[in-house]
Parts: sequence; structure tokens; C-alpha cells
Amino acid sequence: MEVQVFGVKKSADTRSALRFFAERRIKVHFVDLAERPASKGELTRFVQKFGIEALTDRNSARFAHLGLAAARLSPERWLDRLVDEPLLLRMPLVRNQQQLTVGPAEATWRDWVGR
Repeated sequence: MEVQVFGVKKSADTRSALRFFAERRIKVHFVDLAERPASKGELTRFVQKFGIEALTDRNSARFAHLGLAAARLSPERWLDRLVDEPLLLRMPLVRNQQQLTVGPAEATWRDWVGR
């Protein structure tokens, strides 16, 4: 089993996800969004399952800094914005083959690993 975790190192939830899988000796491919943003195709996979709202962290400092509270953008424009500004994402984004989670989802991860 190998999971892919998208997030930033300074995010407590991302660190928690990495620790969860490391403790269970699950191989993790970590994508640090501060160094390399997720591709539009990868984010589209999450948007198709959860929707733009679920991926957007409206409580993040970056969201407030950019003044997006009153923004009325189409889903396609929001997706472009999330690709350009990964700190707007709710983290971590975790992928196990075709299974996806957004944010801390330890119960779901436990189901994946069977423990």
C-alpha cells in the first residue's frame, strides 16, 4: 500500500496525516505544496468527488489575505485559483489509489489500512 499526501510541512493536520501513515509503516509519497503545487488534473480528481467548497479553506490566513470572502467565481476559476494558491486548500489531501480524503480523516485512513 502506498498513499499520496498533498499538504505543507507547517500544517498540523498534514503532519498528523504523515505521522499516522508512518506509524503504520505505510509508504507515503508527500507532495509539499509550498515547493510544488498540485497539478490541475490532480485537483480536478478531488473536486469531482468533494466539490470546490470542500477543498477551499475559507478560514485560512491566505484566504483572508487575498480578500476572497466576497469573491463570486465559477468552479473553473476557483480551481485555477487553488492551483495558483495552494495555501487556500483544506489540507491534507490524501489519495490511496482511487480513494480520496480532504482534511483530517483518520477514521477513513484506518479503514484503508485495516487497523
